Amino acid sequence: MTNFGNIRSNRPGAPLSRRELLKLSAAGVAAYSMSGWLEALAGNVAKHPKRRRACIMLWMNGGPSQMDTFDPKPGHANGGEVKEIATSVPGIRISEHLPQVARRMQHLALIRSMNTRVADHGLGTFLVRTGRLPQGPVQYPAFGSMVSKELGAGEGALPDFVSIAPRRDTPEAVAAWDPGFLGPRYAPLIVGEERGVPYEQALRIPNVAPGDDVMGARSESRLNLLLDLERDLAVRSAGVAQRSHASAYERAARLMRGAAAAAFEFDQEPARLRDRYGRNLFGQGCLLARRLVERGVPFVEVTLNGWDTHASNFGGTRALCEVLDPAWSSLMDDLRDRGMLDSTTIVWAGEFGRTPQINPGLGRDHFGNAWTTVLAGGGVRGGQVYGRTSADGRAVEGKPTDAKDFLATICGALGIDPARENMLVTGRPIRIVDEGARPITEIVAASPEKGVQQ
Repeated sequence: MTNFGNIRSNRPGAPLSRRELLKLSAAGVAAYSMSGWLEALAGNVAKHPKRRRACIMLWMNGGPSQMDTFDPKPGHANGGEVKEIATSVPGIRISEHLPQVARRMQHLALIRSMNTRVADHGLGTFLVRTGRLPQGPVQYPAFGSMVSKELGAGEGALPDFVSIAPRRDTPEAVAAWDPGFLGPRYAPLIVGEERGVPYEQALRIPNVAPGDDVMGARSESRLNLLLDLERDLAVRSAGVAQRSHASAYERAARLMRGAAAAAFEFDQEPARLRDRYGRNLFGQGCLLARRLVERGVPFVEVTLNGWDTHASNFGGTRALCEVLDPAWSSLMDDLRDRGMLDSTTIVWAGEFGRTPQINPGLGRDHFGNAWTTVLAGGGVRGGQVYGRTSADGRAVEGKPTDAKDFLATICGALGIDPARENMLVTGRPIRIVDEGARPITEIVAASPEKGVQQ
C-alpha cells in the first residue's frame, strides 16, 4: 500500500494545499482520509487567514413563535406561560427555553421587527428564502443557490450548497429550494430528507462508493465513459433536463472520486462533542454543517421541523428548544474554537412567526406581521436587538424589516453586494436581492455601543 503520509507538496517544506489534495483524489487516491488527511485539510482550511466566508442557515420549518423564543412578553395575557431570562448582554432578555443561547448573546443580533405580512407556509417559505413571491415567468433561485454562486469554488469535490433535512410539502416550498434560472449547477445537495430512518443513516450520502468488484482503474474508466456520454448528450440536446442530468452525474462523480464523502462520516468526532450537539437529526446536522463549512462549502442549512404549533404550543415549543438550544450553542462554540466563527454567518429563521393571541387549543396560529429572526457570527455586530414590537406583540413599532431587507443584511454580513445582477437567458438582469431592499447597517457595519437598539 502506498505510504500517503510521505507525499508532500511541490513547495519545499509545505503541507499539501487543498488544490493538490483534490488533484490527488481525482487521480484515484481516495484512501487518504484513513490516514487523517481529510481532518488535517479541514484544519488548514479553517485556520487560513484568507478563509472564504460561509453561511449556516438554521431553518425553523413551520414558523417558530417569537413570543416563546426571542421576543417574550411576560406579564401580558399574550405572553402565555413562558418566562424570560437574562442573557450575557445587559438589557436583552429572551425565553427561559434557550438558556445556553442566552449565555452567548454577545454573538447574536435579534431582529424583532420582521414584517412580511405573509402567513401561508408555502408562500412564506418562498418569500423568506428568495426575497420574492412566486409570480410571473421568472423562476427565482433559492438564496442558498445565490450565495453558492457568489462564494463557491465551482468545481470542488464537495457541492457549494448543502441542505440538511428539509421539509418540502407544497409546490412553493419545493421551489424555495430550487436553483431557478441559475441552473442545476447551483442546486443543493439534499441529505436527511428521508423520514422515518435513524439520523445516522439519514445524514449519509447513499451509493457513492464503488462496488467491491469494481475498483481502481476499472471504476475510473467507467466513470469517465459515463461522463463523456452525459456531456455529449448535453451538447446535442441542449435542454434544461439534459443539463440537469449531466450536472447531477458530474457532482456525483466528484464525490465518488475523492474523500469528500468522508465529510458526512462522524467517526472521527469526539463522542463528547457529538453529545453536546445532541444525538438527533438536527443536532448532528449542525455538526455536519460545521464539518462542511470547514471544508470550504459556503452555504449549508439545517432544518428543525415541527414549529407549526396550532395546538399545545407551549409544550411543543419547549421540546423543540430542548433540541435547538444545545445544537446552536455548540455550533457557535465549535466554530469559535476552530477560528471559524468570525467568517461564518449563522442565520436563524422560519417562514413567519406565530400569533400573539393564544387560541382555544393553547396554540398559536400563523402570523407574518411582527416576528423575529436572528443573525450571529461572522459579519454580524452581536449583542444587540434591532426593532421592537408593541406590548401585546401584535405590531412592529420600530424599524420594520421585510424579507428583502433581511436577505440584503445577510449579504452584507457575507460581503456580497445585494445589488449584483445575474442575467436570464433572455438578457434580462435580475438582482441578487430585489430593488428597495435596505440592509440593516447597524448589524453588519460599525454601530453604537452594544445593547438594545430600538
